[in-house]
Amino acid sequence: MERFRSFFNSLVTIIALVGCASLAAAAPIDELVAAARKEGVIEFLAPSTLGPQGAQTLAEAFNKRYNLNIRLNYSSSSNMVGDVTKVLTHAAAGAPPEWDLMVVTDAHHASLWVRKLHQPFDYRKLGIDPQSIQYDNGTVISANQFVLPAYNKNILPPKDVPKSWEDLLDPKWKGGKLGMSTATHHPARLATGAWGEKKTTEFVKSLAKQELTLGTLGALYTRLQVGEILVAVTLTDSYINTAKKSGAPIVHAEGIEPVISPAYNAGVPKRALHPNVGHLFAAFLTTPEAQEIWEKYNGQTSAFIPGTRAYKYVQGKKVLYMTQDQAGMVDRLTREYGKLFGF
Repeated sequence: MERFRSFFNSLVTIIALVGCASLAAAAPIDELVAAARKEGVIEFLAPSTLGPQGAQTLAEAFNKRYNLNIRLNYSSSSNMVGDVTKVLTHAAAGAPPEWDLMVVTDAHHASLWVRKLHQPFDYRKLGIDPQSIQYDNGTVISANQFVLPAYNKNILPPKDVPKSWEDLLDPKWKGGKLGMSTATHHPARLATGAWGEKKTTEFVKSLAKQELTLGTLGALYTRLQVGEILVAVTLTDSYINTAKKSGAPIVHAEGIEPVISPAYNAGVPKRALHPNVGHLFAAFLTTPEAQEIWEKYNGQTSAFIPGTRAYKYVQGKKVLYMTQDQAGMVDRLTREYGKLFGF
């Protein structure tokens, strides 16, 4: 009997300890939810390809998950360079940013990070995988883009489809047949891999001599459709997903490696008016329901969350991810390459 009583007491103690641990683990998210409830609204900047419906679907799922009634105001981003510039300008003037949460690429967040314009948060205590946290706890990777050259399959013959990045240097592409976007961080990322900075810069200088057609990603996507250009040097899979939905004949030149993979990072800018909702929403974007919604409307998922489409896609491929330590170099090369291309 005494042995049974001792066992029972030990079991009760273990259950109590587990219960306390569960409460301790739940406390940070509960505190953040309570703080977010008081703020009541979020100014949300996200890619234009997500769209108002995608943003509101995310908001509904967010409110349902945390039993909130947060109003989400969506700002469509089609020029992330310009959006980051707005934040820099506001910061220089001592004014708060327009947005509480910015979902832009890791390269664009790098511009904020080097200037210490993120409002950091310990996302690990919310259960976020450390490999999804960047910029000194300033951002969370919510999804991965995949970037390759793109073309119109109804116009470009299969024999002319580029098989490597170097194929874009063929003289046959001169005279405005290639389109280069303002996303000059795409080629800059090649320097983070086996190419290194020297080879990448030589490639960009040669590419700049191809008499490129310059424009935004959206403008080049349109020009591909009407045949004004034959190949976009880089195009994100957001536009490939849009093409699939609309029936447009724009596809990636699959098989080219390395595959460039910018990450969509969610980060709260410094002095945001509703930072708690921003931090909670950033964490929410890594949940299964948010990943499903983001894939439906924007076409991507995180390559760091097992089971997602992105995670499956990268298996066996040479993929370039940018780390925090490489952000300074990519930021510098992005500006240098922009000048070389003529932006």
